[in-house]
Amino acid sequence: MIYKNFFSNILIHLILSYLIVFYAHANILVSIKPIGFIASAIADGIMPVDILVPNGASEHSYILRPSDEKKLQDTDLLIWNGPDAEPFMAKSVFNISSNKTIVLTDIKEIQKFFIPINSNNCKDNSKHVCKNNVDSSFNSKTYNIHFWTSPDVARNIAITIHKKLLQLMPQKKDKLNENLKQFELSLNNTDKKIMIELAPIRNKGYFVFHDAYVYFEKHYGLSSMGYFTKNPEIQPGLKHLYEIKKTIKENKVVCIFSEPQFKVSVIDSLIKGTKVNQGVLDPLGSNIKLSKDSYLTFLLQLSNQYQSCLKNKK
Repeated sequence: MIYKNFFSNILIHLILSYLIVFYAHANILVSIKPIGFIASAIADGIMPVDILVPNGASEHSYILRPSDEKKLQDTDLLIWNGPDAEPFMAKSVFNISSNKTIVLTDIKEIQKFFIPINSNNCKDNSKHVCKNNVDSSFNSKTYNIHFWTSPDVARNIAITIHKKLLQLMPQKKDKLNENLKQFELSLNNTDKKIMIELAPIRNKGYFVFHDAYVYFEKHYGLSSMGYFTKNPEIQPGLKHLYEIKKTIKENKVVCIFSEPQFKVSVIDSLIKGTKVNQGVLDPLGSNIKLSKDSYLTFLLQLSNQYQSCLKNKK
């Protein structure tokens, strides 16, 4: 009996020691910063969140470094958007256990919000999103991949992360439940606030640099007239620029938005001598630090960026 108790105590000690070491070094790794904003809210007070694609870099052209490869292999939970949305990661993620990964484009609760590329029939939907029958193989040629700007999608991403972390650490159930409840409450309040703030500018026309804002625009009923390019690494064609210039001359455009990651001199020449404002939209929240409230800050920043350029014409 004495030996039995002795070995039981050793076993308990070893398990506790393992858990202490695990929680001291455990982390969540996400592909891009906006997903990290949501993960930080759910994992607040539990484990840190790291971002793979650094500030100033584009997920459209990023190449993994050796240090990134090590992060991928060492992480306890990887959250990314899947091989079609983020092909630069696909080969490196192949050997990571599915138990340690969340592929957001595979989640059915998220798929139902996906917006088809060039879709014009979503705006009148009651929540400004499209209801689609998305199959299990997400295709970025069919659906817009910038879904993190939608509050509805963000809520479902948070629920997915919460569910996964509960599986990994059930003893943290109370804290995880508290974090999710607070995130959903704060998100709902922020969403209502932005809906009211953007109402006066819903009918004002504008162009964005690339198609990264469709989900935000559909959700809040904004009136985008199009974008310069689908891939920000590729300059827009002359025919497309001519069409934009023609729209500007017809006095239908209040603002043209650029992005902090890309310098586009063509915008300056397009609006020269016109009354069109020039604004900046940041689809990645590059200047925002990770915290439990960072996703809310991200939405509010986007809202403010739209308002500052669309409220007043030159």
